[in-house]
Amino acid sequence: MAKLKRITILGESPLVEEYASLCHNKGLEISVRLNAGFAQSGIAKGYRKLTKVQKSADIGLELTNVSLDVKRSNLIELDGTLAQGAVILSSSLTVSVSEQASWISHPQKLVGIGALPTLLESGMVEIAPSFATDARSLNIVKEFGKTLGREMAEVRDSVGLVLPRILCMLTNEACFAMMEHVASAHDIDTAMKLGTNYPRGPVQWAEKIGPRQVYAVVAALHRFFGEERYRPSPFLQFAASRNTFFANP
Repeated sequence: MAKLKRITILGESPLVEEYASLCHNKGLEISVRLNAGFAQSGIAKGYRKLTKVQKSADIGLELTNVSLDVKRSNLIELDGTLAQGAVILSSSLTVSVSEQASWISHPQKLVGIGALPTLLESGMVEIAPSFATDARSLNIVKEFGKTLGREMAEVRDSVGLVLPRILCMLTNEACFAMMEHVASAHDIDTAMKLGTNYPRGPVQWAEKIGPRQVYAVVAALHRFFGEERYRPSPFLQFAASRNTFFANP
């Protein structure tokens, strides 16, 4: 297997910056493009800023969770431009890998990834193949994980995957509790940290992830499963509109 050198990253802030920084620190050549509406000035110096995807990348990373229309457009562009042997690694928290595979002409090279802000801090990243993903693409992604110093844990294709789904649903329940005046954000976070030994409480963690990202995952779970337990809290929806839990009214 040829050594991975060039990575193209498209998507939302701060996911693009987090992955670009890690890839750059591991000696990979990085080209990046933030979706419209995100400040391109936030991209660090030393990364090539793209207007159009270049053919030469070994891996195309698509890191969009909020806008599925933009995500679909990015995937079609990556699929149509990257060389035949390149792999596409796409965040699969708000739309399944299998559905994304139906958008492109070469679904065998698509692998899902559990990309949510802050989760790169851990030593593990979830990946999910679709029904069409071939063994070669999956092996390249696992090799990419070794290059990044992260364990690529293979999980079943499902909206939200595993850890992101747990974190976002905990936050949603915390938002219902706050909305119903059961407890304050501080009390909920304290109870979860002391009671479950979590490094952060759900509200504190969601603030770092970004309420907009959390709401996108919960709304996608509700849309996909259609069950009451996945209904987004109105308080979470309000926080997502401001992308913070603590803005003044």
